[in-house]
Amino acid sequence: MAAMHLPVSLITNKEYLPWNVQKFGGTSIGKFLENIANNIVKPCLEVRRVALVCSARSGESKAKGTTNRLLEASKEALKKDSKKYVRIVNEICQEHVKASQEIIMNKEILKELEKQLIHDCLLLKNFLDAAQIIEEISPRSQDIIIGFGERLSCRIITAVLQDKGIDAEFVNLDNIIDQRFDENNLNQKFYDYLAKRITDVVSKCENRVPVITGYFGLVPGGLLNSIGRGYTDLCAALLAVGLGAKELQVWKEVDGIFTADPRKVCNARLLPIITPEEASELTYYGSEVIHPFTMEQVIRANIPIRIKNVNNPNGKGTIIFPDINEISKVPFRKGFSNGRCFSTLLYENGYHDDMSRRHPTAVTIKNNIIVLNIHSNRKTISHGFFAQIFVALDTYGIIVDLISTSEVHVSMALGVEGDLDKALNELRKLGTVDILKDMAILSLVGKQMKNMVGIAGRMFSTLAAANVNIEMISQGASEINISCVIDERNSDKALNVIHEHLLSNLPSL
Repeated sequence: MAAMHLPVSLITNKEYLPWNVQKFGGTSIGKFLENIANNIVKPCLEVRRVALVCSARSGESKAKGTTNRLLEASKEALKKDSKKYVRIVNEICQEHVKASQEIIMNKEILKELEKQLIHDCLLLKNFLDAAQIIEEISPRSQDIIIGFGERLSCRIITAVLQDKGIDAEFVNLDNIIDQRFDENNLNQKFYDYLAKRITDVVSKCENRVPVITGYFGLVPGGLLNSIGRGYTDLCAALLAVGLGAKELQVWKEVDGIFTADPRKVCNARLLPIITPEEASELTYYGSEVIHPFTMEQVIRANIPIRIKNVNNPNGKGTIIFPDINEISKVPFRKGFSNGRCFSTLLYENGYHDDMSRRHPTAVTIKNNIIVLNIHSNRKTISHGFFAQIFVALDTYGIIVDLISTSEVHVSMALGVEGDLDKALNELRKLGTVDILKDMAILSLVGKQMKNMVGIAGRMFSTLAAANVNIEMISQGASEINISCVIDERNSDKALNVIHEHLLSNLPSL
C-alpha cells in the first residue's frame, strides 16, 4: 500500500534520533493491533525512530496461523483436481479483510487496504493454479507462497498505523537479493550483505515509519531450508544491525523470560537480564525465546535484545546481552565502549546484578520426546557404528537432542519430527533398538553453574526425593546446562520441585 498523506503525523524531522527495531509475532498481530498502534508505537516515536518487522498473522495459535495454512495450500495444489487450496486462500483473504474492517475507522484507508488484500490473494491463487498445472512446487516457489503471509500482515499494520495518525509505509522485501550466493555456503558475508540491502530499502522511507515484511525474498536453497521458520526474527536482527539500533525489541504475549514456565510454576520469576548462551539453551530445550542464530547477528554488534509483553508495554521485559566477561570477545559498535557497555545497560534499566551470581538461571521442559536405545550387535563399538547411526538419522530428517554412550550401547533423546519408521529400519541393521515414547527432557540452565560444586547432585537428588525416575542424563562440556530425560507424566511435577529447591530461595535479581 502506498504511503498516504495524512493531515496529522507524529513524525517531523527526527533523523537524529536513534532507532528501535520492533518485531511482532503473528499472534500479537492477530489479537492486539490496538495495543501495538496506541500503546507501543506511538509512545516510542516520542523518543526514538521506529521500524516494525512483522510475522504472518495468526489467530488463537501458530498451528492455525497464516503460514501453516499457506503451507497446507501448497501441498493441496499438488493434488490432482484438488480445489481445497482455493478455499484456503479465500478463507485467508476473508479473515484479513474482516480483521481490517473491525479496527480501521477511516473509510478511504480501509477501501484501499481491502483492494490490496484482495489483489494479493488473487495473485496467490493464480500462483497455486500454475503450480497445480505443472505439478511442481520448488523450494523457491514455496518461499513465494509463504511470503504472502507477511505481505498481508504488514499491509494491515500499515493501514492501522495510518488510521491512528502515524505516517507509515509498507515495505516489501520479497525482491531484495540481487547477487548470487552458494546455497551450501551461506556464511556471514551473505548476512552482512542482507543487512545492508534491507537497511538500504528501509532508509528510503525517510521520516515515515517503515512496516517491513519479515519475509525477505528468494534465499539460495530456499528460505525454509536455509533459514527455517525463524526468518522473521532474523530479518529484524539484520535490520537492527544495519541501522545500528539502540535495541531490538521482540514483542510477545509474556513479560519476558522467566525462571520457569509461569503457566506451570506459580512462583516463577521474571529474569531482568540473561546471556545469549543461556537464552540459546532455553530456546533449544523447550522455551520459546528467540533463535540462537538471530541472537548471534545482533549480539556481535553489541545491540541488546529486549523481550517485552505486547499487553504490558510499560514493563521492562528481559534483556539478552553478553555478560561482562564475554563483551571483550565481540566487536563493538560505534558509541558503545566495551568496558562500560554491560554495566551501563544494567544501570540504565535499574538492575544491579553483574551476572556473577553462582546459581542456576532457569529450568525448562521439552515434551514429546522419544528415547532410542541401540545395542550394538558386535562386542565392541567402532567409529563406523556411530557414523552409520547419524547418517540414518540425518537421511530421514531426525534431530538428536541428547546422546549418551557406553562401550556397546547408545541412547538418544529426539523429537518426533522426521520419518522415524524408515530410520528405525536402518538402525535395526546395526543392533537391537528399544523405543521409549512419551518422554520429556528436563534442563537446568545457568551460565555460572560451572562454578557450583555439587549442583548436578542436588538436581538429581531432588528428583529422586520427588519419586521422579531418570531415564538418561547429559551434561554439556560448557556446563551451561544439565539435562535429563524423564517420563512426560512427571514433567510438571519435576519442573516445580526443581524450581522450588534450586531456584526459589535466591537473592533478588
